[in-house]
Amino acid sequence: MKKKKSMFCLLLLSCFCYAAIHAQQTIPATGGNATGSGGSVSYTVGQITYQTISGTNGTVAQGVQQPYEISIVTAIENTEGITLEYRVYPNPTRGLITLIIKPYDNENLKYRLYNLNGILLQDKKVESEETVISMENLSSAIYFLKVLKDNNEIKIFKIVKR
Repeated sequence: MKKKKSMFCLLLLSCFCYAAIHAQQTIPATGGNATGSGGSVSYTVGQITYQTISGTNGTVAQGVQQPYEISIVTAIENTEGITLEYRVYPNPTRGLITLIIKPYDNENLKYRLYNLNGILLQDKKVESEETVISMENLSSAIYFLKVLKDNNEIKIFKIVKR
């Protein structure tokens, strides 16, 4: 009888240890539930571990805070009739970028190229609809290209140089 009681206690103790091993693996800083017309999701902030689940419609990484990047940083409101775009060949560039301004009206436009520290590297007038800007002598880093009209910023583009 005493041996059965000891075995039962040992089995019960091992079950508690097993349950404690598979307990919660993280202490989140905060979290909550979000509900919308497309469904609902629960989230936490500050998770240490994560799990990736793949399906036919895509992949979800639970517990990972995923950043996103905005390429066009700023713009001003007074840009009626001006469509600014830029092309980087290849993206990220190794040397040359092309600034395309459509429609180009031979207005007082110029560009300024800055590094991440805000140091002005180039300051030139835009002469045509397509302006080729050389970055071949610059080191690999992130740069900002400001387009100005009458010394007012129209757009700022983020450029990655490899």
